[in-house]
Amino acid sequence: MQHTCIQVNPVDNVAIAVRPLEPGEPLCGSITVQQPIPQGQKAALTDLQQGDAVIRYGVCIGHLRCNVPAGGYIGPDELEQAEPPSLDTLRWGTNLLSLSELPPPPVDTFDGYDCGNGIAGTRNLLGIVTTVQCAAGVTERAAEYIRQNLLPRYPHVEDVVVLVPPYGCGVAIDAPEAVVPIRTIRNLIHHPNFGGQTLVVSLGCEKLTPERVLDAGEINDDNRVVLQDCVGFDGMIQAIAERAERKLAQLEQRRRQPLPLSSLVVGLQCGGSDAFSGLTGNPAAGYAADMLVRAGATVMFSENSEVRDGAAFLAARTPDEQTCRRLCEELGWYDRYLSAGGVDRSANPTPGNKQGGLTNIVEKAMGSIAKSGHAPILEVLATGARPTKHGMIDAAPPANDMICGTSQMASGIGLQVFITGRGTPYNLRAIPVIKVGTRNELYHQWPDLIDINAGTIASGEESVAAVGLRLFRQMIDVASGRTQTCADRHRIYNDTYVFNPAPIT
Repeated sequence: MQHTCIQVNPVDNVAIAVRPLEPGEPLCGSITVQQPIPQGQKAALTDLQQGDAVIRYGVCIGHLRCNVPAGGYIGPDELEQAEPPSLDTLRWGTNLLSLSELPPPPVDTFDGYDCGNGIAGTRNLLGIVTTVQCAAGVTERAAEYIRQNLLPRYPHVEDVVVLVPPYGCGVAIDAPEAVVPIRTIRNLIHHPNFGGQTLVVSLGCEKLTPERVLDAGEINDDNRVVLQDCVGFDGMIQAIAERAERKLAQLEQRRRQPLPLSSLVVGLQCGGSDAFSGLTGNPAAGYAADMLVRAGATVMFSENSEVRDGAAFLAARTPDEQTCRRLCEELGWYDRYLSAGGVDRSANPTPGNKQGGLTNIVEKAMGSIAKSGHAPILEVLATGARPTKHGMIDAAPPANDMICGTSQMASGIGLQVFITGRGTPYNLRAIPVIKVGTRNELYHQWPDLIDINAGTIASGEESVAAVGLRLFRQMIDVASGRTQTCADRHRIYNDTYVFNPAPIT
């Protein structure tokens, strides 16, 4: 029998409607539904008065603006948002699990590309990165030429990928916060899927010169093309193609081989979240993440602007004061960033999030952190930075899907798991993205876009552990090149978005 509602925590005084509920239907125990409740929205489990705290995930997500009887509907307009937790009183190390307490993985290897630096590639790609948007059109045409005329000669190279960050010209290149986009672009160029053979295409007059994003030993004509030095359009295409062919010959030598999971870096991200994200898809992703961490892999979750209200739960999983301090620094930076823009954290969630049952950012945050599992958080990264440790990592870009995905890619992930409740055809160009749907209805609507259906948890057909294990196996197969994701089959790719908090001149 399908559940009518789900209560996350025994102390919660609300439950989530698994499907649309009508008056008179049983809700929980002897409680019956008093008014229509849309799927994913909250129903009161007891008589609540104006000013009472509404408890979900065992925490106060807000206070009621009106009286609500048991079985009544609590919509987005009925709640006053709870205050954010102070970053000055967070306690570290109060909820630490050992690796042996995490679920054991069924395998501890995958088939990847050894890069010789401890981080493996999951694909073999010719990467071309522009330093400015002005070079985008020519570079895309050059990539078409390479795919048609050169790539067939190199069967072990999977594709040509062009990344065009919207940065480089008309920017305050030496502003303090310019370090964020420059670091991100630099690390995109050095992504493990490009095998150290990335070609940088510059216009020639932009502020973000190749010298700012390449290592000293890489600054030569094999690794860069300056369009303003070329003679006409044909000369530009020829210059890019000549350098690309030399790099294709190097990439052709790469082969997949069995590698320990300690060389795999995986990203976790939400997008188009709903009330089921924290009940089904995110906990399942967290279970799979815990298995990866136990096997030695590096897993990162992000969305700094979204997890703010779960700061205490994250701090409890940091093993030392320094890591907890880094967590507070990144969360505090974003508080100041929002304040400077005249907004606060209430600017998140989106209208679609609310339609899917997420009343406010507090509720969204508690569901968001579920994807990080239960492993200790060993490191907190600035946006676009590379990890120095293996295990669970908090990477701190904002929650915007495209910026977060690009930033995680810069941090070296070879695979991303993207959990969605409302649905999005999002994908990244340089890495595969496994999409997890939180509801049965979404999977049935988009069976050719959702890779894993976690809605079976809400319907009572599967446990979190069962879906988490399915997801883990899918992650290994996709990272090993044995399985293609839905979005890759359709060749759906989003643009490259680099977070830039620095001024535009």
